[in-house]
Amino acid sequence: MTIVETRPRVVGGVDTHLDVHVAAALDSLGGLLGTESFPTTPAGEVALFTWLSSFGRPEVVGVEGTGAYGAGLLRFLAAAGVEVREVIRPNRQARRRDGKSDVLDAVEAARAVLAGRTGVPKRRDGQVEAIRALLVARRSAAQARQKALVQMRHLTYTAPEHLRNALKGLTVAALVERAASLRPRVGEDVVSAATRSALVALARRARALERELAATDALLGPLVAETAPGLVALVGVGTVTGAMLLVAAGDNPERLHSEAAFAHLCGVAPLEASSGRSGRHRLDRGGDRQANSALWRIVIVRTTCDPRTRAYLERRVKEGQSKREAIRSLKRYVAREVYKQLPRD
Repeated sequence: MTIVETRPRVVGGVDTHLDVHVAAALDSLGGLLGTESFPTTPAGEVALFTWLSSFGRPEVVGVEGTGAYGAGLLRFLAAAGVEVREVIRPNRQARRRDGKSDVLDAVEAARAVLAGRTGVPKRRDGQVEAIRALLVARRSAAQARQKALVQMRHLTYTAPEHLRNALKGLTVAALVERAASLRPRVGEDVVSAATRSALVALARRARALERELAATDALLGPLVAETAPGLVALVGVGTVTGAMLLVAAGDNPERLHSEAAFAHLCGVAPLEASSGRSGRHRLDRGGDRQANSALWRIVIVRTTCDPRTRAYLERRVKEGQSKREAIRSLKRYVAREVYKQLPRD
């Protein structure tokens, strides 16, 4: 009779950092097999996998920070056929009892896998990851442009009289055009000259950022429409809001097992807060705040152009709800519609 020897099952845990990943290996019963540190390079990822394989067959690895320092390791292990689980949060009770170190965090990540305190990580190898990269650049450009416009407006409030009168009451577009066309004057006092130069610099910066936003939107629009055509076809969903919701779901939205799970991810699912004879729900202040903001924008747009949304809002207000409470309910309904239009393999 031939005896086939099977390799033992190994569960891994990795605490990720910028320069070094700290890994721990456990057996199937939770016994510690070893810990080791590896550089965050392609060679280091190979060495980490080889080290885990020296103890047996690595089937599951819990990784902290799959959306940050662990993104590269996630792609490598997935390509190697290893199941990767995202460690949601270190066990706070164990941290208070045992202290804090990278080795302890790696061991705790592996034990979280055995205990089932993990989730399916987002894949970062598809069109949604490309959308996320463009969205990061767009968000920073929009914030910088807004900051420049606010600074321009404040400078006009404190500018010398002749500059304040020339720029008073202008719209944003007109203010940028007028400020960018200012030229130095001979014999002007130092305050006027400095204020004029500052306004010109801020206006030119705002113009440059507007061109950057237009170029980013030219890439983002077709990509979002190709990835989720049904999503951008919904009333009130634009390129930016659609992109924010796609990024929240990730390249593998099938990891969200129901529309209730997606609503919880977006922070629009009421949470149970009952105790004793009191039965109630409370507002969810967690979840992805960018996705929550996108749902709010969609609802606000619909209140101006969608008759069904306006009728629902009016009915809820007549029933005694505040407008804010009605908008929260509408965000939950919009999340249900969005979930149905997310792309799936």
